[in-house]
Amino acid sequence: MWLLAIIYLAFISLGLPDAVLGAAWPAMQQTLQAPVEDAGLVALVVSLGTVVASLMTVRVVQRLGIGLTVTVSVALTGLALIGFAMAQTVWMLLVLALGLGIGAGAVDAALNNFVALHYRAKHMNYLHSFWGVGATTGPLIMAHYMVLSEGWRAGYWAMGLAQLVLVGVLLCTLPLWQRSAHSPKGPAPSFEQASPQGLLSNRQALRLKGVPVQMLVFFCYCSVELGTGLWAASYLILEKGSATAEAAFWVAMYYGGITVGRFLAGLLTPYLTEVRMIRLGVALILGGALLMVLPGPNWVAKVGLLMIGLGCAPVFPTMLHLTPRRFGQPASQAIMGLSMATAYVGNMLVPVTLGFVLKATSFALLPVVVVGLAGVLLWGTERLRRCALGRAKSELETRSETVKKDGCDE
Repeated sequence: MWLLAIIYLAFISLGLPDAVLGAAWPAMQQTLQAPVEDAGLVALVVSLGTVVASLMTVRVVQRLGIGLTVTVSVALTGLALIGFAMAQTVWMLLVLALGLGIGAGAVDAALNNFVALHYRAKHMNYLHSFWGVGATTGPLIMAHYMVLSEGWRAGYWAMGLAQLVLVGVLLCTLPLWQRSAHSPKGPAPSFEQASPQGLLSNRQALRLKGVPVQMLVFFCYCSVELGTGLWAASYLILEKGSATAEAAFWVAMYYGGITVGRFLAGLLTPYLTEVRMIRLGVALILGGALLMVLPGPNWVAKVGLLMIGLGCAPVFPTMLHLTPRRFGQPASQAIMGLSMATAYVGNMLVPVTLGFVLKATSFALLPVVVVGLAGVLLWGTERLRRCALGRAKSELETRSETVKKDGCDE
């Protein structure tokens, strides 16, 4: 129980810096005398760091173990945030952004796999809800210090020091991680248990049937979530005639739907299987996007946007939680890293590309693109379900044959 609380705290800290750069950049730009577009470069380097860390996590966990991996990664994140507070040029920010991304990416991939192995589906949904709490709190902390005229540097100092306090807590709880690593609490994976030294590499995991489909699913999901969040306000303003403040409010409601939806998904896990939870989420995404496509009054599009947020809520955490059971514990850390890396690539490429496409054509195409991505998402999740059933059937037949042979030997 104590370890789970610390994991939730670590995910709040993971979310803290994610939305801060946008809130702080107008002030940072003036202080550093930087062009406004440099914020995009900093965000891009952070994303690159998360991709690199996601791909490296399986090797790091093999060498350090889960507890020390998380501790070192949080320390790297905290030091990077303090570095942001002290930075004098954009080039310093870019170097620190790589460290920030690597620390965040390692925490993300390692903790998602650990929770998938040792806790239930509801805990995975709650975990990602707490990320939303952190992502909401970070800009509020920054706004607090800027209102007090202490500036953006004080805001980064506060968040960096909070991360280092968490490092102290993690160091004190290393024995809890070690004990939990050998006693899974969630549903047992269908494959044999493995020590960190027995984990599959990224290359070995890529050869498993269904892994490329899983990577495609995560790419499409993150494209839907971030693409909708980034361009929904422009869609409401340009296509539905919403006022700027009104559009911003409904984008906030979209992200609120994701956060609240994950808490609700955690409460519903005793009553809905994980497969049904994913189907419900994808159905809500499709339904919401179709509402935005259909001509009608402004409020219909807003309801559709909220539906997309609620639909996004259970898909990502539930897919993560199913990973060890679908592919086995020896492969789960590598597949988790590959999935997160693909998700981050989707975060980097699709929203920006979508912006260029929509600007060159029409923002009315936004919900049409979401419908297409959701369709691929539906196909991919159903394909993974069938692969998992086939793998389980094959394993059951193999075990039956082994039992028969053992019986004959006796």
